[in-house]
Amino acid sequence: MKTTAGDNENGKRLDVAVAGLIGKTRSSAQSLIDGGGVRVNGNALPKSYRVVSGDLIEIVVPEPSPSTAVAQDIVLDVVYEDDDVIVVNKPKGMVVHPAAGNPDGTLVNALLFHCGDSLSGIGGVMRPGIVHRIDKETSGLIVAAKNDFSHNVLAAQIKEHKVARIYHAVAVGRFGETDGTVDAPIGRNPRDRKKMAVVSGHSRNAVSHFHVLRQYPGFTYISVALETGRTHQIRVHMSHIGHPLAGDTVYGGGKTDFEKKNAGILHGQCLHAKELSFEHPRTGEEMRFTTELPDYFSEILAKLE
Repeated sequence: MKTTAGDNENGKRLDVAVAGLIGKTRSSAQSLIDGGGVRVNGNALPKSYRVVSGDLIEIVVPEPSPSTAVAQDIVLDVVYEDDDVIVVNKPKGMVVHPAAGNPDGTLVNALLFHCGDSLSGIGGVMRPGIVHRIDKETSGLIVAAKNDFSHNVLAAQIKEHKVARIYHAVAVGRFGETDGTVDAPIGRNPRDRKKMAVVSGHSRNAVSHFHVLRQYPGFTYISVALETGRTHQIRVHMSHIGHPLAGDTVYGGGKTDFEKKNAGILHGQCLHAKELSFEHPRTGEEMRFTTELPDYFSEILAKLE
């Protein structure tokens, strides 16, 4: 932050003035000054400096260092595992890695217990082994790397669109065509930074290919193959073409009587990462995995019959 000292700071010691400006203790301000995080009129000054009205004070508060995720004995549905990779069928409701609001109980916590020290460190202390993600309320297949070599190879495959991911979903409304492609760039929603949106500026290209599996009154069961892997891509793209996913209240779903009646089953978007394929990072062998639809998804389809 940059601020000009006023009458409230005039005559105060620099550490006292900084503490008041950032809402921290005096000792925290002293540590910040000693670490070079404070400049007055472009200069690093001692904490005993007496501030004068009109001084330009620049303060850089470093981001807190993340703590190491802890291992937790959480049951995992392991689809495949060897010395290089582990493929897991993530349940709906599980977050992939610790973050604000979800410090534990995540896939990472479970992987640390299951794999011990055998996870790639490239993702950092809070995301060991994590090469790609799926949303909390999205169930299905995800691959994690058990060493840095595998992580680098898998990350390169994802970047080169060599990792195939096919999702199944229930979307609101009936589709007018059996197959289609949504090619629309995705970036942060300028009106709500917590959401993504189809935007022209500050965005990345995003391509999704959908196929209609079955039509129901008011809903459509579809599969979606990702050509790219942007945050919330399927949810944003389906909403963009007027077919938000059933239960996805963030992107326009959850409004029909059927969704409201079955909100207890849906708990967010009806979306499952059903198929995953990639080249084994060490052997080059093509690895293909598929899962059955989870119970909540099958129950929704049964109710739509």
